[in-house]
Amino acid sequence: MIKRVCPIILALLWSVPAFATHPLMTDDTGTQGRGGFQFEYNGEYSTDHEHAAGIVEKESGGTIAAALTYGLSDNIDICVGLPWQWSSLWVNGNLVSNDNGIGDTSVEVKWRFLECKTHAFSLALKPKLLIPSGDAQKGLGNGNISGGVQMIATKEWEKRALHCNVGYLHNSYSMAQDAAILKQDVWNASLAAEVHLTDKLRSFADIRIDSNVEKTPDPNRVFLLGGIIYRMKDTLDLDLGVKAGLNHAESDKTILAGLTARF
Repeated sequence: MIKRVCPIILALLWSVPAFATHPLMTDDTGTQGRGGFQFEYNGEYSTDHEHAAGIVEKESGGTIAAALTYGLSDNIDICVGLPWQWSSLWVNGNLVSNDNGIGDTSVEVKWRFLECKTHAFSLALKPKLLIPSGDAQKGLGNGNISGGVQMIATKEWEKRALHCNVGYLHNSYSMAQDAAILKQDVWNASLAAEVHLTDKLRSFADIRIDSNVEKTPDPNRVFLLGGIIYRMKDTLDLDLGVKAGLNHAESDKTILAGLTARF
């Protein structure tokens, strides 16, 4: 499908992120512990090309997001995040849209409600609230309060871990044109594996499927993500990842990088 309006582009490429262990999109059940703080500062840049009926489209855009997490208890975290987003669209070499600004603020609570230490298995719930702080007319937010929930499972071994997520999000749009072309109810499912290569270096692979936000017969978005997380010291991680779309509904390629500080 040829995407002609910027709000659709931003909805497809730059949905408000859930703050998993960046650059993973699949979250784990880990929490900060009572009184612990974590600050994340992450960036993403994506490109996408489409050819149809003699029309050549090129899309590019990015997100810079900051998030602060606080441990309310040993098994409950609260996280507040705010993204800055931008997106541009060229059609046959001509720039037809170019928007940027802050997106909607996210408030997430992670509750690890089950932990079986004998089998190194745990489950968590993460409800999420999206507060309209972005400009809905530019496609930088929904314009209304939205929300959803994520179910998280983690299984650990000595130097390996497997994480599984299933989530649901209800979007409430203030713009009639958004409500006409975008779905209110969307879902996602993902699976990630990580391996501790050394005491400081972890590698991972992450695969995810998201229901397409457009009310069209386009397929659901599917991507594969791989990368590394390097622990410079106990309180500071650096990460780098590459995400590749596995079908035309997903962006062709995305580069992700970030840092995480704990205190």
